[in-house]
Parts: sequence; C-alpha cells; structure tokens
Amino acid sequence: MTMISRVLGLARDVVIANYFGAGGHADAFFVAFKIPNFMRRLFAEGAFSQAFVPVLSEYRTQRDLAAVQQLVNRVAASLGMTLIMVTILVVLAAPVLAAIFAPGFYLADDERFHMASQMLRITFPYLMLISLTAFCGAILNSYERFAVPAFTPVFLNLSLIVAAVFLSPMFDPPILALAWGVLMAGVVQLLFQLPFLARMRLLPKPEPVLNDEGVKRILRLMVPALFGVSVAQINLMLDTILASFLQNGSVSWLYYSDRLVELPLGVFGIAIATVILPSLSRKHAGKNALEFSQTLDWGLRMLLLIGIPAALALMVLAGPLIATLFHYGEMTDRDVYMSAMSLRAYSVGLLAFMLIKVLASGYFSRQDMKTPVRIGIWAMVANMVLNLILVWPLDHVGLALATSLSAFLNAGLLLHGLLRSDVYQWQPGWGVALSRMLVANLVMLASLFWLIGDIQVWLQGDMWSKIWHMTLLVMVGGIAYLLTLVLCGLRLRHLRA
Repeated sequence: MTMISRVLGLARDVVIANYFGAGGHADAFFVAFKIPNFMRRLFAEGAFSQAFVPVLSEYRTQRDLAAVQQLVNRVAASLGMTLIMVTILVVLAAPVLAAIFAPGFYLADDERFHMASQMLRITFPYLMLISLTAFCGAILNSYERFAVPAFTPVFLNLSLIVAAVFLSPMFDPPILALAWGVLMAGVVQLLFQLPFLARMRLLPKPEPVLNDEGVKRILRLMVPALFGVSVAQINLMLDTILASFLQNGSVSWLYYSDRLVELPLGVFGIAIATVILPSLSRKHAGKNALEFSQTLDWGLRMLLLIGIPAALALMVLAGPLIATLFHYGEMTDRDVYMSAMSLRAYSVGLLAFMLIKVLASGYFSRQDMKTPVRIGIWAMVANMVLNLILVWPLDHVGLALATSLSAFLNAGLLLHGLLRSDVYQWQPGWGVALSRMLVANLVMLASLFWLIGDIQVWLQGDMWSKIWHMTLLVMVGGIAYLLTLVLCGLRLRHLRA
C-alpha cells in the first residue's frame, strides 16, 4: 500500500512539473505546501505518533478496551482543540509565516511572496485535517491494521492530479488550484479512515479532560520527540529557507530531487519503522529484551538490503530519472541538470535518512525521548554549519549535501547509543549478509553503467522511448541485484523476522 501511495506521489509530481515547471509560481506553491506538510511530519507523523503509539500499546497490553477507548477519546479532544487554535492563528498570520519560511521571497518583495501567503491560507487547514488522520492511523497501526494508513496518502496524490489537470484552467493564476487540491485531500483522507475505526469500536469521541494521566504522559513524551524524530525534516525545511535566497527555481529543484529520495525512504524506511514500532513497544512493555534486540536487528538488515542499492541507483540514474519523469511541458533542460545535481547530493544521505527512522524507534518504543533530542541537536548544528560552508560554492546542491552529511552523524550517534546501553546487540550473520550485499551492489552498478548512455539522449528522446529505456534499466539492475544475492546464498528464510 505504501508502494502504491509513493508511486502515485511520483505521478503527481510528474503532472505538477508538466503543468507548472520550476518557475516562481511553482516555488511559491512548494513553500505554501511544505509549511503544513513539514508541521504534519513534525507533529502528527513525527512527535505525536512516536509518543502516542508506545502509550497506546501499553494500554492495549495491560488494560481493557474501555480504558483504551477512554484514552483515544481524551487524546482526540486535546489534539483537536490544539489544532483548531493553531490553524486559526496561522491563517490570520499567513504572511508572517511565509516570511519566516521563505525570507528570500519576502526581501525580494516579488510575486512569489504574495502568492505563497495567499496559498498558505488555503493549504494550512490541511495540517489540522491530516494530523487527525495521522491520529486515526496511529490507532490502526497499534492494532496491526497497517494497510489503511499506508493507503490513505493516495487521496492526496489523486486530489492534486485532479486539481492540476481539471481545475487549474478555472483559476487565475492556475497554480491556485493546487492549493485547493491540498485542502480537499485533507477532508477525504480523514473521512476515509473513520469507518475502519468504527469497525474496531475505537472511533474517537472527543472527551475534554485536562488532567488525564495518559494524555499527560503523551504530552511529556511528545515535547522532546518533536525535535528528536524530525531532525531530517527540519534540515530539509532549512534547505528551503536558504534556497529562497538563491536563484529562481532553486526551491523547485530541491523539491523534485527530494521527492525522488522520498520514494524509497517512504516505501521501505518509514514503512519498516512504522511496522516495528508497535512490536518494539509491546516487547518493551513485556520486558523481553532479547526479542526487542532481534526485532531491531531484523529492521536494520532489511533496511540495508534495500537502502544501499536504492541510494546507489539514484546516484547513478539521477539525470535520466529526472528527464524521464519531469522533462515535459514547462520543465527545461537546465531544470533537469539542476535537479539531478541535488538528487545526487540527497542520495548520499538516503541510507542515513532510513537508518534514523528505524534506530529512533529503538528509543521511542522505550519512551526514551531525551536521547534522540540531544543527538538531534548535534545533527542540526552540524547541518547549519555545513549549509553555510557548502551553499556558497555549490548553491542548492550544497544545501542537499549538508543535509545528507548531517544525517549520517545523526544515524551514527543513534546506533552508538543503542549499542552502548546494550538495548541493541548485533545478531549472528552480519558478516555474511554484508558480503552478499557488497557483491550484489557491484554487479548492479556494472549493469547500470553498461546500459545508461549519454544524458543528451535522455533529454532529446520522446516520452515513450525514455520510459522504455528507464524500465529496462530498472529491470536489469533489479534482476542483477536479486540474482546475485540468490547466487551468494540469500534465501527467503533469511528475510523473516
């Protein structure tokens, strides 16, 4: 389901690139969309989910359904009231927020700033709707109903595609249709999940209680988690802020390259972290340290098995991928070159982005929020220093590279902390597993270099020839990788948790 959602997300970005390209209006929309999307990841899918799921899992393990329903009701009331107040405040002060997140637009005082402010008033209520959707999804995930929350983002992608293709001719400027598409998606996503909760007899019925013990625990866990789980998102937002000072198109180039990195990150990194968090929380609540370590170890192996070839393939195929997906309509040759350069820089950190998601689950499942915060502070400081060092010689590419390098620092410190405290211990078989991956990745790279061809061929080719060539590359690279793993001794039993 996550794969379907992410592939449709890619289709959405292809449509947006075709209709709106990478100019000033596109930059303004991406800022207006990124602000609520950033806060959604920070609050809803980030801090809130990481604080709520362990507490809900504990209630499910140690208490009855009535106690779980009471917790759900009281959390729904607290979350809902907070989101309503924040939404009203931001809609009223949209130009201020636009100036904070895109100061380059504000200082230039051009159309991009006014467009971003106008669209932010339309898109920001999406934060309230999608945060409530994430709350419902966290309940479903805690009860091993993973498919519905994973499928829900499909509606965002479909809404934006419909808005771009069918609604944009009705607006002036046309890009305003995308802002309304975002708002429409928030309503549909929330309504989609409610029947599934009703079937589980856990449909939220808001019950305001200020002193509920469970709500207080979630809030105490949520405050440090706000920072700890979302350092990568904060760094990406800082990239957008700095990119607003750079040449026209910089925000869009970073957006398109980030979207391609988000595909494997979402399909595998976030999906694995989502699946193991409830399991780790229950094993911690049941005081089963060995199974806790084994589950975390399984998550890391699966992540490396997929994350390493994904990062290498994105690096090698950056130009052809951007050309195949986005080089139509308003997207120019220069936009392809610029987006491909930042994609290579983000690809350097893809494995680290994935590792952070899984390793952080090892802390949040034990309700340890402070350690990831301390580590996150170091990573964010490093990112800012690297941004200032690299942005001048490398422009937008330097911003992407700084984010990747700081992500490795974050992931390394998280792993070191788990090993030092004996929460995680290496399980047998790592040497053989890494050897298989090394050989398989080398074979995959050789097959890709053999078939890739010159970038000019990709820029000049028609759509279907590019799609055919890219499909061939993906199939040959994937088959070469999997076949080599099998020849080196990998079997299905090695992939089971």
